[in-house]
Amino acid sequence: MTTADDHSDSCHELLLRLAGRLPDRQLWRLRDWLAGGAIDALARALPLTLLRERVAITARESMLLNAALLDAGADAGRLHAVPWVDQIDEVDYTFTSESPERVNTGDSEAVMLGAVLHGRTELVDVRGSWRRHRSGVGPATRIVLVTATTGCARLTGELQRVLRALGTHEPGVEVMPEGIELPPYHRAALAASEPLLPGVIVHQG
Repeated sequence: MTTADDHSDSCHELLLRLAGRLPDRQLWRLRDWLAGGAIDALARALPLTLLRERVAITARESMLLNAALLDAGADAGRLHAVPWVDQIDEVDYTFTSESPERVNTGDSEAVMLGAVLHGRTELVDVRGSWRRHRSGVGPATRIVLVTATTGCARLTGELQRVLRALGTHEPGVEVMPEGIELPPYHRAALAASEPLLPGVIVHQG
């Protein structure tokens, strides 16, 4: 029997895989709805968003899309209309461990995130990197990379709200379930990352 947690986990993995492919202004909002349990809102909005942004999905992502949203009231015709692609090989972004602008904007964020995350037993790792579009257009965006054993959708929403309270309107928060096969976007972000909270001890199993 499929549970609400199963729907949430499927939807979280789907939204994780869409990082770097959906605009940040839409992705953070979809994740906020998921964290708040608004699966019905996601069921209405996500298929339309994918179609409007012309985002193609893999077979795995199509399975997650149907598992997460069909029972929540998503329009089956719209789900089936989302185009497919064999695989996602490249991302449109580059990542570095430091802000390319060399502006020290992260101290207040790191302090607040450290306070929020200190002592959380579900955490495995907390890292950070800076993302730029390959075209070089636009500012660098901090990406917070968290590996956790449980509660990934809820934690994503919580950290997004913390960063928005600090002035980041479109927060880049990627909470990855431990052991998941990571998409290219997250592999690239992690390869260029550094520990974000070196003074905070996280759970190591």
